[in-house]
Amino acid sequence: MSQIINLVADIGGTNIRLGTFEQDSPVTDLKVYQCGNYPSLSAVIHTYINEANLTGKTINACLAIACPVENDLISMTNLPWEFSQKALKEELSLNTLLLINDYTAIAHAVPYLSNDQKVQIGGGEVVSGKPISICGPGTGLGVANVVPLAQGQWQALGGEGGHVDFAPIDQTEIQILDFLLNQYQHVSYEQLLSGLGLEQIYQALNHIEQAGQPQLSAKDISAKALSNTCKLCEKSLAQFCKILGSFAGNLSLTLASFGGVYIAGGIVPRFIDYLKQSEFRSRFESKGRITFNQTIPTFVITESQPGILGASAYLRQHNLQNKG
Repeated sequence: MSQIINLVADIGGTNIRLGTFEQDSPVTDLKVYQCGNYPSLSAVIHTYINEANLTGKTINACLAIACPVENDLISMTNLPWEFSQKALKEELSLNTLLLINDYTAIAHAVPYLSNDQKVQIGGGEVVSGKPISICGPGTGLGVANVVPLAQGQWQALGGEGGHVDFAPIDQTEIQILDFLLNQYQHVSYEQLLSGLGLEQIYQALNHIEQAGQPQLSAKDISAKALSNTCKLCEKSLAQFCKILGSFAGNLSLTLASFGGVYIAGGIVPRFIDYLKQSEFRSRFESKGRITFNQTIPTFVITESQPGILGASAYLRQHNLQNKG
């Protein structure tokens, strides 16, 4: 029988990361490919299999991908790639093919993060064996939860939590909502907790204060806020952190996430020290008569490859279940 190889991938709109692992070992042979250089997903994976000398070996694969995976036909959101899961498995001669959403992968990574792969914001203590919630401002607002099963295994709960209705809690946020309702029929939290969201908070405050400031990108807004060179940018980033705290607190109330609430995505890890000094944590805890959020810890994920880590955890769990 040929050697069994566990192959994992984290597939985004720009890059695809591929690696392999043994059942009880970390991922190795990690390589990054630019999606735009390849006509299809299968072409990228073929290239990796050839470069890693995996041709002819028995391959179990788990691919984390930033789009829905419920149907056989996969159409990527940010790439002109479309493929059938069944056809991809046959084309690559895979023994097992598991496709999971990118936030399902992150959810499966979280229980295995070390203290070096996360930073705690504020107080609270993790209660082992309890639900965990994750949200991630980035291009959009990803949301996932993960709950414990028997024998140390985990079940991710997906969904589209970033698209729930934005709920303002003070007069400034009511004015921000009013500004956005002039542009959208529906204002979700994603309209505020994303790269575009930070820009829209800035635009709303610019309008509310009649400040007359020029349009800025999210990158410029955060840079000017952190360097204290623009008062409106400072207010915008501060408001972003407040709204993120309220939203993260809502997640923990919904699932009683005593295992912690984790912030993922590409935005927040750039200003962790600022987040610590912001009103993020006070907003997280301020939920009226319900006070248990004060005991729930919040973290920012600093691990650079959470998708790969989560895909490997998911595949390990699948392999163990099949052995049983």
